[in-house]
Amino acid sequence: MVEKILVIGSNGQIGTELVTELRKINGESNVVACDIRRPDYDIKNGGPFEFVNVLDKENLKAIFAKYKPTQVYLLAALLSATGEQNPKLAWDLNMNGLLNVLDFAIDFGTKKIYWPSSIAVFGPNSPKQQTPQFCTMDPNTVYGISKLAGERWCEYYFQKYGLDVRSIRYPGLISWKAMPGGGTTDYAIHIFHEALKKSSYSSFLSAETELPMMYMDDAIRGTIELMDAPADQISIRSSYNFSGVSFNPEDLASEIKKYIPDFKLSYTANDPRQKIADSWPKSMDDSTAKKDWNWKPEFDLEKLTLEMLTNLKKS
Repeated sequence: MVEKILVIGSNGQIGTELVTELRKINGESNVVACDIRRPDYDIKNGGPFEFVNVLDKENLKAIFAKYKPTQVYLLAALLSATGEQNPKLAWDLNMNGLLNVLDFAIDFGTKKIYWPSSIAVFGPNSPKQQTPQFCTMDPNTVYGISKLAGERWCEYYFQKYGLDVRSIRYPGLISWKAMPGGGTTDYAIHIFHEALKKSSYSSFLSAETELPMMYMDDAIRGTIELMDAPADQISIRSSYNFSGVSFNPEDLASEIKKYIPDFKLSYTANDPRQKIADSWPKSMDDSTAKKDWNWKPEFDLEKLTLEMLTNLKKS
């Protein structure tokens, strides 16, 4: 069967690379990039594009009616740090955008929905090391609260309506193709740009702040592998723990110094993102993803650092 895929929120950090990969697999004309803003040249000219606002139900309904998608990837969201600046907008976009897409998926017979969750669903009382799939979850950001509520809605729509919704709890994502997008883990992207530009970086997270991270190539591959897995192998209908590599700013700086020996790392005190990071896991237990759909990351810290520096030098 030929898939007709909508990627809503296609201009973001994940969307730009996901659209490109999905078009390679399914054909350019079968993957419709959708966003509230005009896309860059590659997405706009590499296949169909539609302006979509997930909070405008008539606009969204018209897109479902026009394309009758078999799959929808809903990526539109306000991230952790940005969401704290406008919490009610973050809740509205992250929650009602999801509900609108779930409802239209049922109305128009969409076979599969992908919706990303995040390590932000965990909170101060969640286990920090090898955070398990099921544990205490008490997020303290509106982003985390909306993602936790969204997980429950996804599972509810699967159980009540049989809608095949799939989800991953992304760690911090690192890519050379997109600039930081307002997340707490974005220091791990910005540091590479500053290292090449100035041989220095001032981190808004402290030296010992260890967080789960992942290179974008792994994230895109894992997302598509989850969506391609047979439905009877999917045991988690809330969201899967998903792990790549964990490190802190000092670990990352040490790797960068192998290529830029005079690189210097300093720290900015009292940034509000520190409190958010302190509530999140240091590492993740993703054994359920490995068991259910054979998830396995390819990029460790050494390989990630080399890829980032090599590609940023070329770009």
